[in-house]
Amino acid sequence: MLVNIQTKSKTITYTGCITQMCFFILFVGLDNFLLTVMAYDRFVAICHPLNYMVIMNPWLCVLLVLMCWILSVLNSLLQSLMVSWLSFCTHVEIPHFFCEINEVVHLACSDTFFNDMVMYFAALLLACCPLISILYSYSKIVASIRAISSAPGRYKAFSTCASHLSVVSLFYVTSLGVYLSSSVIQNSHCNAITSVMYTVVTPMLNPFIYSLRNKDIKRALRRYL
Repeated sequence: MLVNIQTKSKTITYTGCITQMCFFILFVGLDNFLLTVMAYDRFVAICHPLNYMVIMNPWLCVLLVLMCWILSVLNSLLQSLMVSWLSFCTHVEIPHFFCEINEVVHLACSDTFFNDMVMYFAALLLACCPLISILYSYSKIVASIRAISSAPGRYKAFSTCASHLSVVSLFYVTSLGVYLSSSVIQNSHCNAITSVMYTVVTPMLNPFIYSLRNKDIKRALRRYL
């Protein structure tokens, strides 16, 4: 996408489009799973602080990250291969600023029934399940925080979740907003503009959100200002 902007070219090859789609699905899925793992980490840290080092041992951390990668790669390969089996015309115009799978599938000349089924099933399984897990973890976290008697203790417990909660809110609100609005408003131009939020803005804000929770970064920023 950045190369196309620099060269002022809006064309992309068929192979390039499939590759771009594959990596996009991979990293969106990976981001989704990692946010779920981080929610579980926060749940253990607040609800079971004395057993944190035993539960979140290095082997479990490696296993969780490995599972995130495996599930994301399998989902990405499956959907990309299914798109590669479709038939397209010689010249196709994608009404988006990147090869978004939903837009590409709807431009195919062949039957897309199985592709639509896989897309909706993957969205249901790989988006709803992690979101439900995150909400469940935070319901337990809120219950534990409310049980803390002192106000400083409640604030300290909540502050450990602030960064993760901010990223989760940005990621899910923007991505769900795009897909819910696209199902109501059939306007590809509006969908392309709103999808900038979760494809560009949210990843750009992640380093700022996480780094500003770091005491050394905040001290250096105050000294600089």
